[in-house]
Amino acid sequence: MNYLEQHFGLGGRTALVTGGSSGIGRAIAHALAGAGARVVLMARREEQLKEAADEINSLGLQASWVSANLGDRDALHAAADRAAEAYGEPDILVTSAGVNLRPPLDELSERDWDVTMAVNLDAPFLLGQRFGPKMAERGWGRIVHLASQQSIRAFGNSGAYGVSKAAICALTRSQAEAWASHGVSVNAIAPGFVRTPLSEPAFEVPGRAEELAARTLAGRNGEAEDCAGAAVFLASEAARYVHGQTLFVDGGFSAH
Repeated sequence: MNYLEQHFGLGGRTALVTGGSSGIGRAIAHALAGAGARVVLMARREEQLKEAADEINSLGLQASWVSANLGDRDALHAAADRAAEAYGEPDILVTSAGVNLRPPLDELSERDWDVTMAVNLDAPFLLGQRFGPKMAERGWGRIVHLASQQSIRAFGNSGAYGVSKAAICALTRSQAEAWASHGVSVNAIAPGFVRTPLSEPAFEVPGRAEELAARTLAGRNGEAEDCAGAAVFLASEAARYVHGQTLFVDGGFSAH
C-alpha cells in the first residue's frame, strides 16, 4: 500500500452522504467513492438520487441511495436504518443536506425557523446520535458537517440559516468532545460562495456574484468540487488527530 492509499484511501469504508444528489454533497459523494468508499446517498428527490447513484456506479464505483424528508424525524430515523442495510453501518457520515430560507428577519415566520432548524441542525444531530456511538464502539469513524460563512458572520439576511450554521460548528465540537477519544474525528467544512441549486437565487441578484468574488483572495467564487478534496481528507486516516475543527474552503473569503 502506497502513502496516498494508506493515509487518504477509503477502501473498505462505507459513507453516508446527505444531500448527496446535488451540489456540494454530490461532489463529495463522487470524491469519497473515487477514494474507494461505498457510498449511500440520502436526499428527498428520488429521480435525482437515482441519477447521482447511477453516475457513480457507471464509473465502476459503488453507490446506493435512500429517499427521505430530512425535516421529518420519523422519516429520518427510518431512512437511517435503510441506509445501513446497503453496505452495513457507515464509517463516514457527511451531512450536506440543507435548506436556505433567508427572508429579512422581521419577515421570518415560525415555520421558516422550524423547517430550517429541522433540516440544517436537527438532522445532523439525529444522524450523529444514530451512527456516532457505533463508530465509537468500533474504534474508528468520521463525521463531516457542512457549515457556512454565516457560521461566523451575518450578511445576506443570515436569519435562521445563519443561526443553524453557527450551531453546526458547536455541534461539531460537542460530538468531537464525546467521541474523539474513541477514534471518531468530527469536523466541519465551511464553503465560500459556491454555485449550487441552493445558492442559485443569490447568483441571480445583479452584481452579487462579482461582489463576493472580489472579497476572496482567490478572485473567484467556489465550485462544488472545491470542497471534495477537503472532505476526503477529513474522512480519511490522515485526519485522525483533527477534531472539532471548522475548515474554511472559501478562496480566502474569511481571511480577507
